[in-house]
Amino acid sequence: MTSTEYYNDHVVRLFLLASSVWGIIGMLIGMYAAAELAWPALNFDLSWLTFSRLRPDHTFGVIFAFGGCALMGTCYYVVQRTGHTRLAWGPVAEFTFWGWQLVCVLAMTTMPLGITQSKEYAEPEWFIDILMTIVWVAFGAVFFATLARRRIRHIYVANWYYGAFIIAVGLLHVVNNLALPASLTKSYPIYSGVTDAMVQWWYGHNAVAFFLTAGFLGMMYYFVPRQA
Repeated sequence: MTSTEYYNDHVVRLFLLASSVWGIIGMLIGMYAAAELAWPALNFDLSWLTFSRLRPDHTFGVIFAFGGCALMGTCYYVVQRTGHTRLAWGPVAEFTFWGWQLVCVLAMTTMPLGITQSKEYAEPEWFIDILMTIVWVAFGAVFFATLARRRIRHIYVANWYYGAFIIAVGLLHVVNNLALPASLTKSYPIYSGVTDAMVQWWYGHNAVAFFLTAGFLGMMYYFVPRQA
């Protein structure tokens, strides 16, 4: 039996393929939004094409769709290899893929329509946030269940970073997005004024620290030495 038959790489390939697609989409949106700064008429007086609608679409697409798929796919890949074990709960792992794609599609179609919480890096409305939380908890469960069944005692350093990334991002997402729904497409944060601003940027800066730093450090601690 080869390693590709032993390990569950089907969901890994799905995530990495999706990451490539979302990367192209996110960067094209970013290029169009940047072009509007030089040629404002490119919005054609359409609300969903204005810079203020495209910019959050670009950031979500690059950070959470492109980056998120890359991190989740490589996380599943690394935890199997470093633990010498197959990915736990295969159907749940596949659910995390399809669930995350649904999150990305919903977020990137609602934001240009103006359906947003108006929180930077946390724009999606409450119903998308709930789905994102469910998928994230399932992702964490698969990762830690796989880590628990590893065949070697040592926990490879990359997994410490992936684990911190999963726990911290989950905590940040839940606390920052606590809201009272007013309708399907509108909600109000439970915080107000300065408190809301402080919680938002506690989330914003730590999202950079744990999503864009700790997660990718986990990726590099495995793949850079492998290629060196």
